[in-house]
Amino acid sequence: MLDKLAAIKHRWDDIANQLADPVIMSDMNRYKQISKEYKDLEPIVDAYKKMVNFTDAIAFNKEVIKTDNDPEFREMAKAELLLLEEQLAQLEEDTKQLLIPKDPEDDKNAMLEIRAGTGGDEAAIFAGDLFRMYMRYCENKGWKTEVMSLSEGSTGGYKEIIISVTGSGVYGELKYESGVHRVQRVPVTESQGRLHTSAASVAVLPEAEEVDVVINPADLRVDVFRASGAGGQHVNRTESAVRITHIPTGTVAESQQERSQIRNREIAMTMLRSRIYEAEYQKHIAEIAKHRKTLVSTGDRSAKIRTYNYPQGRVTDHRINLSLYNLSAIMDGDLDGIIESLKVAENAEKLKAGEAL
Repeated sequence: MLDKLAAIKHRWDDIANQLADPVIMSDMNRYKQISKEYKDLEPIVDAYKKMVNFTDAIAFNKEVIKTDNDPEFREMAKAELLLLEEQLAQLEEDTKQLLIPKDPEDDKNAMLEIRAGTGGDEAAIFAGDLFRMYMRYCENKGWKTEVMSLSEGSTGGYKEIIISVTGSGVYGELKYESGVHRVQRVPVTESQGRLHTSAASVAVLPEAEEVDVVINPADLRVDVFRASGAGGQHVNRTESAVRITHIPTGTVAESQQERSQIRNREIAMTMLRSRIYEAEYQKHIAEIAKHRKTLVSTGDRSAKIRTYNYPQGRVTDHRINLSLYNLSAIMDGDLDGIIESLKVAENAEKLKAGEAL
């Protein structure tokens, strides 16, 4: 492992020299790119330095045990050697995690789409509960959110709601939420007090920039129409809503949230780019999943990933057989425990598949 880490340290030193080069500094895009690489490699380089120190200390203590004439000193060296070897073994395990290649999409912003599934009105109410859960989670993370599209349920909640989430490492955290979420509880709409199972689907898309997806304007069909909503509102009296169809792929995005047709067109284009980009990205994820037999990030949006059981106060993530009995805290946005467990499981799969650097 030291040889592999030494090569990374050499690359890190090379990047440091490049960052001081006036030519590199004058090219902002290039400068940002290698600055990010420098920052990403820094924890690995720190681990390498610690590993070298541990290796040197172990070699020193072994030499003392072998050659020193003082029995007491040799015993001290033996005790220290055991401790150092344990610390080095733990450092090596931690470093393996650092060597797992990071998905370049993880740093992107994300589009979070929540849709009511089976269960009628209760499914829409549950979709609203998931929306509030994610809003609290995003707030705790310090991320910025913007509702881009919504369709309200007849008795509360949402038939569909799409949110843009902006911040540091957003997609890398939220991507584990894609799939079907089930809820088991007595609905507020149930007069007999019977337990029902309803579902909502969640899709998390990496937000695509214009450089990620090049769209030919000739491939677009743009329709404008009057937005739906309460009677008498401004949106109903003007054709401000926009629907854009990408003809080659059949991908559709629409927005009617804003009063301005121009703003709705911008939102719809952002959604369209992300959906086209995400479709290609999911092919990549599916190919990886096929070879790794992953249980965590399969790219299958129809997979039932989690159940929220209200009578038992339990949340179960079926991908890793994790059950937690803090449902109220989770519905209030405390998702860190689940997401961290999913990350650990996926990293273990990557290590098993030999995907370390």
